[in-house]
Amino acid sequence: MRSRQEPRRVSNGVIIGAMLLSLCVLSIVKARYCATPFGKAEDQLQEQMNASIRMETDESPARTPGGDNSKEEEDEPEEVPSTALAVTTPAAVSTTTGGKGRKAGKDRKGKAKPTCYMTSKRSERCDASGDIRVDGNRSTIYVSGIDREWRTKPYARYHDPVAMAHVREYTLKPLGAAGDAAPACTKNHSVPGFMFSNGGFSGNLYHDYTDVLVPLFISTHQFKGRVKFLLSGMKPWWVAKFTPFFQQLTRYDVIDVDNDQEVHCFPRILIGATFHKDMGVDPRRSPGHVSVVDFKRALRRAFGLEREAASRGGATGTGKPRLLIISRRGSRRFLNEREMARVAAEAGFEVRVAEPDQHTDMATFAKLVNSADVMIGVHGAGLTNMVFLPRGAVLIQVVPFGGLEWLTSVTFKDPAGDMEVNYMDYNVKLEESSLIDQYPKNHQVLTDPYAVHKQGWDALKTAYLDKQNIRVDLDRFKATLQEAMSRLP
Repeated sequence: MRSRQEPRRVSNGVIIGAMLLSLCVLSIVKARYCATPFGKAEDQLQEQMNASIRMETDESPARTPGGDNSKEEEDEPEEVPSTALAVTTPAAVSTTTGGKGRKAGKDRKGKAKPTCYMTSKRSERCDASGDIRVDGNRSTIYVSGIDREWRTKPYARYHDPVAMAHVREYTLKPLGAAGDAAPACTKNHSVPGFMFSNGGFSGNLYHDYTDVLVPLFISTHQFKGRVKFLLSGMKPWWVAKFTPFFQQLTRYDVIDVDNDQEVHCFPRILIGATFHKDMGVDPRRSPGHVSVVDFKRALRRAFGLEREAASRGGATGTGKPRLLIISRRGSRRFLNEREMARVAAEAGFEVRVAEPDQHTDMATFAKLVNSADVMIGVHGAGLTNMVFLPRGAVLIQVVPFGGLEWLTSVTFKDPAGDMEVNYMDYNVKLEESSLIDQYPKNHQVLTDPYAVHKQGWDALKTAYLDKQNIRVDLDRFKATLQEAMSRLP
């Protein structure tokens, strides 16, 4: 008996060992080839959607499918270029031609620094000194001391090919290159030139700040006015709107570089502003360690905003805090706006209702927002006016039905804290949404918003942003206002 059992025990052990070895191999294979890059499936969806965030208006170019879904993130400090990023970012439209090329200067680690380099996945910077000749009519900049061409688009939305398709490309060429004689200077400047664009999605207030104005502040405040702005894609009405702000950064008139007939010569040229984060500044990376609070101070000086802090007593002499309701004309409008104003007045607020648009006088509207202690509005570009709110004010973002919390967080919730603004959500319930009257009760738009999200940005935007209006529950609204009142200084 004993001699017969021992071989059986050995064979059983071999089988068990083989099974364990197989499980180990399968685990390794699964970990190597089957793991999702961001963990959970819903995390992958959010990564894709984050790359599509934009506030679209009728004037904005239409969104098209495809495009890069790279995560927006902060990369190397502005002073330390990431050449690897310039190569590996799929959506980067900047290209280089020619040989290896001469390096322009060195970074703090002593490494050679290229003329053009990515400062984040959304922004590229070109920086050159010497004999610089800008021929805007030909979209060409002649630079001494380089031996290769560089091409760049000076707009901080490199991750978004739809936006970048509406930005003019400039080429940096070696000065004195064979067969390409540089034009003579017709206007000489003794200060650096800084080129940026208001192409892309400019004209939409959210993109004005996120893609242009905040990056411009990050990149030029340290010059203390001794820099000349060259604007590509100039819209005269847009420049007039923000001229008071530009005057905080430069002592000179903005040059319409695309259409100017001069050949402008500078001792140094910088092309492209640096992006840190949506509506924000990272003090660890900004020259002088400035923050978005410093940006707000510049805005206050620009538009003559005297009020620094909110209070329950208000600023208009009524002894009541002021509530500003941001109204909308198209989608995502309040269907019972008058009733909301009545309830707010009964709750102890002085109420104002305003509807900003592209033609709103910026200085006048900035002063109105600055007079408010609480501002409420449905998710949209109008909430960008929170940059004018005084310290300690409350922003209430009404989040449309449809699982849009990730979108509303990136655009306004996250930036609010850095701006010294108290933030509150008002999440719309299905019974408050006009969608309940547009779709059958069992329709996917109502029952499974995340299934709609998986169909892409266009499907999400059409269902939850373009077709939805809100009838606020007045009892919920009153409770929200009471909480907002309690948060005021």
